[in-house]
Amino acid sequence: MTYYKELRPLKGATLVECRLETGRTHQIRVHMTHIGHPLVGDMVYGTRRIPKGAPAEARSFPRQALHATQVTFLHPLTNLEMCYSSPVANDIAALIAAMA
Repeated sequence: MTYYKELRPLKGATLVECRLETGRTHQIRVHMTHIGHPLVGDMVYGTRRIPKGAPAEARSFPRQALHATQVTFLHPLTNLEMCYSSPVANDIAALIAAMA
């Protein structure tokens, strides 16, 4: 299961936060495409067709506009909770700024 929350509208897209229940490979990409909202730059599950009003940066983005700011899981040997975080990647931050 993927839970998502709309954070803010952008030109031709919406910035969302996704939370995963199971964390399966490609889960966000598949689920967002299934509900009609593919990721910018996702050529496998999404489309290169960008909605009207989106800037050129969205049409030419070279990868999936997807970033894990935080990953938490139980360590398989110690059963301790492991939590890692990372700031938004520079290219995605620039894409968001261009689409704001």
